[in-house]
Amino acid sequence: QVQLVESGGGLVQPGDSLRLSCALSGRTFSRHTVGWFRQVPGKEREFVAAIRFNGGITWYGDQVKGRLTISRDNTKNTVDLQMNNLKAEDTAAYYCAESGGIITSEVRNPRAYDYWGQGTQVTVSS
Repeated sequence: QVQLVESGGGLVQPGDSLRLSCALSGRTFSRHTVGWFRQVPGKEREFVAAIRFNGGITWYGDQVKGRLTISRDNTKNTVDLQMNNLKAEDTAAYYCAESGGIITSEVRNPRAYDYWGQGTQVTVSS
């Protein structure tokens, strides 16, 4: 059974940095894609970033490009999201998701992912 567990969320001030981590277990992920999404109450889940385990290809949402970096550790089966220069509008619940067979054009589509973690809250406030 595939499981994803997020960690690293918290309350920070504008301009601070935060590192989220997603731990995956349950199968081999070498050919899979892991994405990070975020959601605020009343809005749809928004794509943040994604990475393909095999080769490390990355994608970023336009609203976070240049401030966030996604990375993976193939030996530990973890995917991290380093977030710098955080803004109030980054406040959301952050979720990681995994897909075993996703085409490039669907990377930003949350419905293309098969498994999800429970989420971790990030709050940016002064």
